[in-house]
Amino acid sequence: MSGHPHDREATAALDALRGALAAHGITLPSLDLHLPSYAARCGTPPLISLGNCNPATAQRIAAALAKP
Repeated sequence: MSGHPHDREATAALDALRGALAAHGITLPSLDLHLPSYAARCGTPPLISLGNCNPATAQRIAAALAKP
């Protein structure tokens, strides 16, 4: 944990997203906190950086989101 005022909120969201993607067999290796917004210590939570993925992973994400 850092001294960022929204540290718990941001890391909980990151963990929840990582877990939800993993439940669909999806791993985004560069999924992490967006460091510039995290370092800024603003009054808002830092951004979550989804990062890059290959086309197959993008298709799996789209298919997972399309499920009812």
